[in-house]
Amino acid sequence: MINEDKPHIIDLPKIEDNRGNLTFIENSRHIPFDIKRVYYLYDVPGGESRGGHAHKELRQYIIAASGSFDVVLDDGKNKTTFSLNRSYYGLYIPKMTWRELENFSSGSVCLVLASEYYDPTDYYYTYEDFLKAVNERESN
Repeated sequence: MINEDKPHIIDLPKIEDNRGNLTFIENSRHIPFDIKRVYYLYDVPGGESRGGHAHKELRQYIIAASGSFDVVLDDGKNKTTFSLNRSYYGLYIPKMTWRELENFSSGSVCLVLASEYYDPTDYYYTYEDFLKAVNERESN
């Protein structure tokens, strides 16, 4: 059973072969959602960060397809850093989680699987708006 409320590492199947390894992902089997969108970040200049937002409903699964980077997550109360550097596991990020991606190694590729299609109204673009929404949800 996959916990959908907390961010956590999810291992993927890894088929080892002397010709090279293979890893795969199946909808709702290996990650707790059907994939509606896939995108990847690459050629991130040294010292730059990505992310800097949260989603109201969208959930993500992030994989370091190549290289390494850190994902700093914040639920409005606690911050946690995950270092991703292998292509056979990834980080599940639930909705309502602020994220910053940083410390990209040279040549890294960040593969992102998303539970929803792109919708600009699903974003919290400022940390202040995110914290306000977290506090409103907790008081309801």
